[in-house]
Amino acid sequence: MNRLKLYLEENKESELHPSEIANILRELDEEEFSKAITLIPKEIIGDVALALPDRYFGEIIESLDVQELKEAISELESDDQTDFMQKLQEHNEEIASEVFKSLDKEDQQDIIRLQKYDEDQAGAYMQTEVFVANKDEVVQKVVDDFAKLKKANELENVHTLFITTNEKILRYSIDLEDLLIFDFSKTLHENIKESNENFEPISVRDTDDIADVVHTFEEYDLSVVPVVNNKNMLIGRITSDDIYDIISEQATEQMYNLAGLDDEAEEDEDILKAGKKRASWLGINLVTAILASIVIGLFSDTIESVVALAILMPIVASMGGNAGTQTLTVVVRQLALGDISHTDATRIIKKEVSISLLNGAIFAIIMGIIASIWFDNGVLLGVVIALSMLINLLMAGFFGATIPLLLKKMDVDPAIGSTVILTTVTDIVGFFSFLGLATLILI
Repeated sequence: MNRLKLYLEENKESELHPSEIANILRELDEEEFSKAITLIPKEIIGDVALALPDRYFGEIIESLDVQELKEAISELESDDQTDFMQKLQEHNEEIASEVFKSLDKEDQQDIIRLQKYDEDQAGAYMQTEVFVANKDEVVQKVVDDFAKLKKANELENVHTLFITTNEKILRYSIDLEDLLIFDFSKTLHENIKESNENFEPISVRDTDDIADVVHTFEEYDLSVVPVVNNKNMLIGRITSDDIYDIISEQATEQMYNLAGLDDEAEEDEDILKAGKKRASWLGINLVTAILASIVIGLFSDTIESVVALAILMPIVASMGGNAGTQTLTVVVRQLALGDISHTDATRIIKKEVSISLLNGAIFAIIMGIIASIWFDNGVLLGVVIALSMLINLLMAGFFGATIPLLLKKMDVDPAIGSTVILTTVTDIVGFFSFLGLATLILI
């Protein structure tokens, strides 16, 4: 807590960074955390609460009364206000209702409007606070208006001016640095007509999928994008800091899904809830393991005749599983980044099968030689494991590429379930090919 006091003291004359305060709070124990909350200025405590993991939110809320919560929310931008109110409602509906009623009408309207969007729609992530001017306004007036808004602290993180018609239709988007070289005595429209620059805006619809918006930011290297409705009227903006958060959340979700975990359950402190989610996937894994064991059971006589098969079986399955996971990870990630188009499936499958075939041939030869030397009269055994490894790695590459592509085509998140399906395929193909070839060649 002393570190927090020192930070607040050193920065009281300058801007405090909520993320820095959040990092300090994470290091405190429960008792120190409760005391430290009282030291944080109320105008930034909302930002601090959103910067911390969800498990801290309740403790922060309980240390504030309704008036303090109102002050904290009022200092937030509209998108963060909506997030804060959503979390507050999940924590305590009664307090959330009281706080909402105490907010200004404008804040209430913004929150209601943003809450109407689905969580995967662009509108759910936009801020309603925008720097906007009419195309017929004189540049000098626009600059003066911007100065007043900044002095009143009504705009934050603004680097772009959006220009609209009288009907609020978005027409242009201008970086503020470009605005400075305009003729201040002329209107915005006159300056734009005389300029050789292209000020046509890259915009997104409020109902667009947020994943598509992320791709737009990445493709055009944007710092902000205007959000319009179905009539092309400007209704808000999405900034790069929100996009970074979305990218981080998507990456985390993919990592969890590939491991058969639920990201929301894992971030929850409820052990039972997380345990149930994990158990469901473990149950599916148990079923797939039983299927693989049934395949092994079909060749029990072969295994009893050639004990070396039991020693070598895990190698075949392990190599196939790892090769498949490599392919699966690459394809799932490329799908998430939008690097694979609808017509790209054949190219991806050919590429991954070729890589698997190349690696399969290399390791088949290596393992075949090792098996031949390892066991007495192992030449035929070396041939069996070499052929089996080649088949399994080939199938691992094929299914590692096709499974996520098929799930994507079915509008299912490719990260969910891919690993379980792939593991089942590589285990069954690996055991069946190895033991089947052994039965044909060795018995």
